[in-house]
Amino acid sequence: MTNLRLYDFSFQNLTNKSMTFNEVYYHIIRFMKKDPTGRYRLIFGTDSQVHTTYTRFITGIVIQCESKGAWACIRKVMVPRKMMNLHERISYETTLTEEVVSMFTEEKKEQLINIVLPHIYKGSSFTIEGHIDIGSSTKNKTRVFVNEMVGRMESLGIEPKIKPDSFVASSYANRFTK
Repeated sequence: MTNLRLYDFSFQNLTNKSMTFNEVYYHIIRFMKKDPTGRYRLIFGTDSQVHTTYTRFITGIVIQCESKGAWACIRKVMVPRKMMNLHERISYETTLTEEVVSMFTEEKKEQLINIVLPHIYKGSSFTIEGHIDIGSSTKNKTRVFVNEMVGRMESLGIEPKIKPDSFVASSYANRFTK
């Protein structure tokens, strides 16, 4: 297990092993400025995996340009115990997503919107989504938490997505929890 503090705001991806939030933000700006006429989705999501002596949480940040690729990074958080209670784990996943979303202040979001704003008439767009690793199907144990977690994402002013549409949490972040 790596020695990450509970509130370590260090981000990483395959290219950069240690980025500050400001470095992440500037990567997103550079990605969007490459094609200001693009249709962008800024997406956040967290997944977790219980291991023998700890629980690993991974929060993904993805800036996606429809049909033109994406830039992404993750933040790792380790809790030094097995979190076996499903509600506690799902709630903490949502809390970690909320923490990263809150780093995108109104001013920072406005800067991102201003990249695409002059090109709206050409079809450009910008949305923010919170992907939650829960589902509403009758077979899914997490269905009882859908209203609570969706409400938390909506209270941040971002569009919540659950399974099968929550790929940043259920696919991207999930890859790094093992």
